[in-house]
Amino acid sequence: MRSIKTIFIKQAKDMIRNMGVMVQFIIFPAVALIMTILVARPDEYIPNNMFVTMMAAIFAGMALITGMAGIIAEDIENKSLRLLVMAGIKPHQYLLGVGGFILFAATITSVAFALMGGFAAVEFAKFLAIMVAGAATSIIIGATIGIFAKNQQAATGLAMPVAMVVGFVPMISNFNETIERVAVVLHTQQINIIVNDFDANFSRAMGIVGVNILVMAVLFTIAYKKKGLRG
Repeated sequence: MRSIKTIFIKQAKDMIRNMGVMVQFIIFPAVALIMTILVARPDEYIPNNMFVTMMAAIFAGMALITGMAGIIAEDIENKSLRLLVMAGIKPHQYLLGVGGFILFAATITSVAFALMGGFAAVEFAKFLAIMVAGAATSIIIGATIGIFAKNQQAATGLAMPVAMVVGFVPMISNFNETIERVAVVLHTQQINIIVNDFDANFSRAMGIVGVNILVMAVLFTIAYKKKGLRG
C-alpha cells in the first residue's frame, strides 16, 4: 500500500508540472460548456445535454488513452520505470499508483460533466459510474501502449490511432448498424449507450466494460513483465 501511495503522490506532482496532460482534463468539459451555452440552449431542436454527453464520451475514450501512454513512455524514457522495477514494484502497484491518480483526476472531470448535464440523482449515478469504469479501461489501454513505446513521441504515434478508433467508432455506429454490432464490445460504445439513454441495460453495459478492464489488465501485466526493465 505504501508503494502505491508513493507512486500516486509522484504522479500528482508530475502532472502539476506537465500542463500538456493537465489541460486535457479541462479542455473537454470547457468545450462542452461553451457549446451548450452558445449552440444547444439557444436552439430548441438540439438537446441541452448533447454536447455534454458527446464530449464526455470522447474524453473517456481518447484523451485518457493518449495521456496515459505518454506518462508511461516518459517514465521509461527517464529511466524511472526501470528504477521502480528494480526496487521491486509489482505491475499492479505501478498501475494502481499512476493510473489511480489519473482515474482520480478523470473522476473530477466526470463529475463536472455530470453537473453540466443537470442529471437527476439516478441518472447522475449511472453517468458517473459508467464514465469512471470507462475511464479505468482507457487508462489501462494507454498504459499498455506506453509500455511498448520507446519514447513519448512514439507513444503518441501508437496511441493516437487506437484512441481515434475507440473514441469515434461509437459515434459512427449511430449511423451504421453493422458497425454498431461490432462496436458493442468496446467500452466506449457502452458509455455512448448509457449517457444517451439512461433506460438502457446498465448492468450489461457495466459487465462489458468490466470484461474490457480485465482483459486489458492482463495485457498490461504481460507487457510490464516483458518490457519493464527496458532502458
